Amino acid sequence: MLDQDGQASFVGDTASSWPARFPGFGPDAPLDMWSASDAEVAGMRARVLDGSWRAFSETAAKVGNCSAPIRLAGRSMTFENLNGEPGALLSEFSHRDTPLGTLHVACGNRRAEVCPACSRVYARDTFEMIRAGVLGGKTVPDTVAANPLVFATFTAPSFGHVHGLRVGKNGQPGRCRPRDTAKRCPHGRPVGCNRVHGEDDPMLGAPLCWDCYDFTSAVIWQWWAPELWRRFTITFRRRLAARLGVSQAAFARSASVQFAKVAEYQRRGLVHFHALIRLDGPDGPGSPAPLDGDALAAVVAEAGPLVTFDAPPVDGDDIARTLRFGAQLDVKRVRTGEVHDSAGGTGDRLRPEQVAGYLAKYSTKSTGVDPASPTPHLSRLEREARYLADRAASTCRDTATPEEAEDDGCVCGRCEDSPYRLLAKWSRMLGFRGHFSSKSRAYSISLGRLRRARARFARLSAEADRRGERLDLADLEARLLADDADEETTLVIGAWTYAGTGWTNPGDKALADAAADRARQYDQWRAQQRRNGKQTTNEGGR
Repeated sequence: MLDQDGQASFVGDTASSWPARFPGFGPDAPLDMWSASDAEVAGMRARVLDGSWRAFSETAAKVGNCSAPIRLAGRSMTFENLNGEPGALLSEFSHRDTPLGTLHVACGNRRAEVCPACSRVYARDTFEMIRAGVLGGKTVPDTVAANPLVFATFTAPSFGHVHGLRVGKNGQPGRCRPRDTAKRCPHGRPVGCNRVHGEDDPMLGAPLCWDCYDFTSAVIWQWWAPELWRRFTITFRRRLAARLGVSQAAFARSASVQFAKVAEYQRRGLVHFHALIRLDGPDGPGSPAPLDGDALAAVVAEAGPLVTFDAPPVDGDDIARTLRFGAQLDVKRVRTGEVHDSAGGTGDRLRPEQVAGYLAKYSTKSTGVDPASPTPHLSRLEREARYLADRAASTCRDTATPEEAEDDGCVCGRCEDSPYRLLAKWSRMLGFRGHFSSKSRAYSISLGRLRRARARFARLSAEADRRGERLDLADLEARLLADDADEETTLVIGAWTYAGTGWTNPGDKALADAAADRARQYDQWRAQQRRNGKQTTNEGGR
């Protein structure tokens, strides 16, 4: 924070006058700006000295403390909505009317390392979407809470030994890969590692032997991972039909399968799929299911290992590969907050909110490739993706032939049909081209619908402010989530052009990130208070 003289003040002791409030609230709890550079501090001071401090604060609040907001120039006009046609002009808005003279819009990036604030919005939407499919609500019937639900994790196969975190005796950290240190791989390197790695060790996920590790197959598996999931959904429905004793064509008249899935990057750079799979009856979400959770979990465990895909070779020098999920398929049955392990015993209690929280957190993780300090093995996967794309774009090239004029290196005109030609576009994703959060149509409410509800709430609030009235809270959620837009009383017509990305002052981003971090801490504090309150209530009732 800055004082009135433009001097930066940093984190100090929380004032004792706020004992019942969030510890980060109050005059003695400024934002954590210890890591601010001299240029950022100078930028903050300049905001105070030139009088633009309040303008920045207002703008940052409107974009939710986004790290890299989109700057727009233009104007919009709000009209009465007469059956989809503009009526009387109600108001006009221009970028010149904004506090900083340019319209700032939140970037909306889902990756926490790119924008902590926007990734939290994405995670909250994902949480609500997943939670509604578990417990109901937000247009999903509450009866889904009684239907069988399975939490499954589909892993990537091994492409070579990598360094990892291990758990030793008594739950203490164990050695990475305890092996005979005298044994060597074909390249003369040890096949084991007796180190105890820490959480931040850059070696985690890296191959023990870089020459033994199959980087090419790893990237190709990642490229086809969405296809493996698609084939699992087909195989799973077929096995369910067989379990029910009906044909595949008649399966829809007996049951319905719904799922929500997120992809999580592992330290080695490959994704795992975490999926909640729900079985409904033939009459839609929440109708009685024909099987229980035990049978549903058994079918998932049975179908996973059956899924394969024959990936085509990259070029004439490459080989065909049969791809499948990893052998570690973890399947848990979720019922009213209980999780049962695959052996049938009762495991730790897991609330539906916890499952939704896990998946929401996974959905905001990124590859871990930091351009400033890249992890070597992840950078190698990124380079491998670009290299394979180059090979796919010039499979017809004869090295003895002089260079042709084509920019893409193709002389036959057919290389563009290769599925791997677009790998370079997804190299920053280490070859993964799928959605990080997806669901079946009837599992729950969609993320797009939640975003539209948020935008509709902003319009209703603005309209209430314009009229000088309080926002009518009666049936607010139903109005926000309504399918049709006929109830919209205004029509906005605008023309906007792109003016840039990010804050123009070096101190603005540091302040926005610090404020977003404080908001995250506050949310965690509130969640802890709710848990403590529930625990106290439960203990008092014993």
